[in-house]
Amino acid sequence: MDRHVEAFLEMLVAERGAARNTHAAYESDLADAEGFALGRGATLATQDAATLRAYLVRLADSGLSERTAARRLSALRQFHKFLVREGVRADDPTEQLESPRLPQTLPKLLSESEVDALLAAAVLRPEAQAARMRAALEILYATGLRVSELLALLRTALAGDAQLLLVRGKGGRERIVPLSDAAREAALPLLEGKGRWLFPGRDPNHALTRQGFALGLKLVALDAGLDPARVSPHVLRHSFASHMLARGADLRSLQLLLGHADIATTQIYTHVLAERLQRLVEAHHPLAMAAAGRG
Repeated sequence: MDRHVEAFLEMLVAERGAARNTHAAYESDLADAEGFALGRGATLATQDAATLRAYLVRLADSGLSERTAARRLSALRQFHKFLVREGVRADDPTEQLESPRLPQTLPKLLSESEVDALLAAAVLRPEAQAARMRAALEILYATGLRVSELLALLRTALAGDAQLLLVRGKGGRERIVPLSDAAREAALPLLEGKGRWLFPGRDPNHALTRQGFALGLKLVALDAGLDPARVSPHVLRHSFASHMLARGADLRSLQLLLGHADIATTQIYTHVLAERLQRLVEAHHPLAMAAAGRG
């Protein structure tokens, strides 16, 4: 591995608190770009804009999705900004590149009634699973936490009469989120266990894995009569945000609750709400109904 790439990856962990998956994704993306640069007689640190453009053309020709190409370009942009900051290069060749245009995809959601069905089904799971899944779903839907943030919760986070949770999110950024009475009540049985994790795995010395939680969630979805493919921790996070916005929450507060660094990320939910209102008008407005009848 190029020593500059190695230094960049170390910086991601040390300064930005990058998670293992994030580190691995950057390493993989940069390794692919490095192989292309070496084939053209350059290195990742010395390549010019022409080499980068040729690399992006190669990605497009290989049938790689625009979203994956955009992610790789983002990794290259951050890498070259790092080189400039460290004085390795005087210029940033990625400034001359345009990012691929990505179609805006709206997040998948559950309705409020579907969330209610999911919570009701969790209670009916076998006793050991019921307590864990009910608490997890109540907390996820009450706070909009990422699944990694949920599974990293310590038992002490809910000690006493905790009404707020201190959460460490992406990049090591901390935020405080309120905890509903229902979520706090659902978590009480978990406080009687041993170990440091609120959601321990089979080995109580380790937190429940994402894969283990995902499997439990799929089983609850089946019990609730929902398609398991539509249900995931991220869908619950999206549902929380969309339902909050629909009931009057403002974007800035929602940004703080979700832990988004940029409010532009939060604004996607305004499109979700607008689309839902449009469908509502088309389904129930007298003129829209009359036009459908004439068709």
